[in-house]
Amino acid sequence: MHNEIQDAELFDALRLELRRGALVLAVLAQLRREHYGYTLRKALAESGLAIEESTLYPLLRRLETQGLLTSEWREEERRNKRFYRLSGAGERMLARLLDEWRGMNATIDGIVGRVVVSEAETELEGVR
Repeated sequence: MHNEIQDAELFDALRLELRRGALVLAVLAQLRREHYGYTLRKALAESGLAIEESTLYPLLRRLETQGLLTSEWREEERRNKRFYRLSGAGERMLARLLDEWRGMNATIDGIVGRVVVSEAETELEGVR
């Protein structure tokens, strides 16, 4: 029981670490089109990537401080809403990050593929 709890806690911590970078990339990609917080959360969730408000808004502020986003307050449906969009620097950074992401995915897929093939070969040798 104790090991199961430790394993679950470790998995949660590692999963969170893995998600952090992916969330930045997903938010930047989604903000090629203008969104305010709620529509951004909804679009990400509909794509299979749920994000809590307590994670999203600090991330948006950080990305804006870094010069990757621009924002403006506008009234819509009788409410003031802050709309976010990629800046020019954000578009350039997104392109660079996407290249990096694709390269890493290809590399990891290759590593995982080799491990799976190696395990299958080991199992086959045990059957012979």
